[in-house]
Amino acid sequence: MVDSRTPPEVDRVEASRRAVAARRARAALKKDVATRVITPQALLERALAEPESPAGAMRVTEFLTSIPAIGEGKRDRILAELGISPVKRLGGLGARQRVDLRGFLDARWPETAPRRGRSRLLVLAGPTAVGKGTVAAQIKSHHPEIMLSVSATTRSPRPGEVDGEHYFFVDDDEFDRMIAAGELLEHATVHNRHRYGTPRAPIDEALAEGRTVLLEIDLQGARQVRSAEPSATLVFLLPPSWDELVDRLVGRGTEDDEERARRLRTAKVELASQFEFDYRVVNDDVARAADEIATLVD
Repeated sequence: MVDSRTPPEVDRVEASRRAVAARRARAALKKDVATRVITPQALLERALAEPESPAGAMRVTEFLTSIPAIGEGKRDRILAELGISPVKRLGGLGARQRVDLRGFLDARWPETAPRRGRSRLLVLAGPTAVGKGTVAAQIKSHHPEIMLSVSATTRSPRPGEVDGEHYFFVDDDEFDRMIAAGELLEHATVHNRHRYGTPRAPIDEALAEGRTVLLEIDLQGARQVRSAEPSATLVFLLPPSWDELVDRLVGRGTEDDEERARRLRTAKVELASQFEFDYRVVNDDVARAADEIATLVD
């Protein structure tokens, strides 16, 4: 006789599968906060909006220790100060606890608002493999009113890249000459290997004609543009998750293991700089991200 109180084997297997999937989803979210792909505030909002989601099911202790610079000792002090039980899940926080936790996060990791008076000079930056080039190409194809600036670089062309269309490929001597002549709006050495720079003249001409200009550059270059042209509109492109960023870099297949490791270390540093920018756009869908960026100057 079968005990009706014992769940069928298939049910136990399915329950186990769901539990494993939920743990992995929570682990991925914690990694996203730790690498600053998403902010603690964004994860908290997700948890409160969907209490049954992996974010909502995350214990507040897991949440806090996923934030850089918060260890177990500091976590426990924070919970005591906020009056939140360590067994609480994010999706189950009370009204007062939600307000207090959000206030704590905002006081220590404030999210910046876009600056006023931005110009039609759009600067798009982000971590390696986030898809800046793909999004920029989408904007070029579907928003012809926006001029995509062509950078100069000392690196070799990748398969399919055309000189003068994707980049101006120059040697070190020519790059040095352009710097000395003041022909570059910004320039930087990326990943300690190759140099990139933005020719100034085509940008000045397009802006004078009333056009919007998009610069797809690295973080160092974006900072230089902000210094040279304080009114520039700075946009930081984010990956949907850290795991997705790693998958994109590996799937690209243009770097060896050592280079990938170096780029991922750099990406963590770059992600930490996102609040220097006026806007943050998630590249979860190329067409959607491109459309969002194209409308920012409006």
